[in-house]
Amino acid sequence: MKVKIDISCSPEEARAFFGLPDVRGINETLTEEMTKRLKENLSELSPEAMMGQWMSLGGKMGEQFMGLMSGMVKGEPTDKS
Repeated sequence: MKVKIDISCSPEEARAFFGLPDVRGINETLTEEMTKRLKENLSELSPEAMMGQWMSLGGKMGEQFMGLMSGMVKGEPTDKS
């Protein structure tokens, strides 16, 4: 025997029915804050800025990065362990 129940309701109605809290306000606040932070830090996501940060860590990081890229081009495994 099969029983099929089809309930048509909005997400808000379902939350209220099950007694779950309304999180729209928190969601909007978090989304606004994340958008603000992303806009503030967007310049740091540019390839030039990222390479500048990597290169500022010293020549060794640059060498490792170039080794990784050259290994990928040659098809060598990147994990030496």
